[in-house]
Amino acid sequence: MRFLHAADIHLDSPLLGLAAKAGGRADHLVGATRRALVRLVDLAIDEQVAFLIIAGDLYDGDWRDFMTGLFFAGEMARLERANIPVYLLRGNHDAESTMTRRLTLPPNVHVFDPRKPQTFRRDDLGVALHGRSFHTRDVTDNLAATYPAPIAGLLNIGVLHTALEGKPPHARYAPCSPADLKAKGYDYWALGHVHERTVVDRDPWIVFPGNLQGRHVNETGPKGATMVTVAAGRIVEVAHIVLDDVRWDRLSLDLTGVGDDRTLADRTAAALTRAREQAGDRTLALRLTFTGHTRLHRRLKADPDWVSAEVAMAASRAGGDIWIEKLDVRTQDWAEPQARGDGLADLTAILAEVKADPVALAPLLADLEQIKARLPAAAHADPDLDRQDVLAALLADAEALLLNRLAGEA
Repeated sequence: MRFLHAADIHLDSPLLGLAAKAGGRADHLVGATRRALVRLVDLAIDEQVAFLIIAGDLYDGDWRDFMTGLFFAGEMARLERANIPVYLLRGNHDAESTMTRRLTLPPNVHVFDPRKPQTFRRDDLGVALHGRSFHTRDVTDNLAATYPAPIAGLLNIGVLHTALEGKPPHARYAPCSPADLKAKGYDYWALGHVHERTVVDRDPWIVFPGNLQGRHVNETGPKGATMVTVAAGRIVEVAHIVLDDVRWDRLSLDLTGVGDDRTLADRTAAALTRAREQAGDRTLALRLTFTGHTRLHRRLKADPDWVSAEVAMAASRAGGDIWIEKLDVRTQDWAEPQARGDGLADLTAILAEVKADPVALAPLLADLEQIKARLPAAAHADPDLDRQDVLAALLADAEALLLNRLAGEA
């Protein structure tokens, strides 16, 4: 017998700020959560699993309209026709109190009660599933402590939406410890809430499958679900199955020694080709960072249109579908002005003093806060706006632009 364990699907998650970055690609990227769910259902049917567990945050909050619910119900109907039951637990994002719209789901979908722990007993499979949905978003009680004792003679599975003892940046909902879960005596804990796949323990199995589809650059790498194989009433294999439709990733490319356009283009194309191969046949959403000491440093900083075009050309050479979510230039000059002894050394020294002077930086920080306050509320969720080094990065860009122009006029 095999069963699938998934969590944190966040169906139709809006991906805040993506439209401004992605333009025409935004709809394709947002649709990735749906396509990943289709892949999950396809896998369940192809492998004829005994059942599917969804351990919370199927949705990303209340629906804007009924289309999200209709899509999910349609996929569950496919599983109904294949005689595959689904055991659904509501998490903080789709807690009972946050969902104002309702659709009647196919009868193969069993939703855990939010008022008290509930057990679904399947004697035909030799399995008992224990769980409790979230009634409200902010659950701070140890729900696991209220779960029932294991049923003798059956494989006992606990379904729980929790961050355990805390795993930043995930909110500490339904807190408990691995020791609490082990003491319960279950054979497998199907957890949700943490978006990074994590095997907390193997005796018993305590597993976060991670989210089904990465949604932004802080959710990188292969995403999917966990396939559990049971033989003679014991778990014999727990495997991660990759199901994401869009792969988010970060790539840091060292340009040390690069001194001409051709070398830059070839090195970038080679790096993007390797990244594309690792992503397989899916769309690759990539944050590319240039680092290292290079003679192209000032031009890279001063001419963003040129460097963006070079990277776009390199992505075309790499093949596949690559979207550069952001290009971050963090290179340094091949030789510091002081070492060269040229006329820009004094200016560079003055700029260095300004960057190290809190009094001089204070007005600039105040200006940044005013700019941030004028941005749409959705943009405030962008993690880049909270980077402590954002001002330093802006000053570095300004310095490179200034020195590049002065050097060109000299």
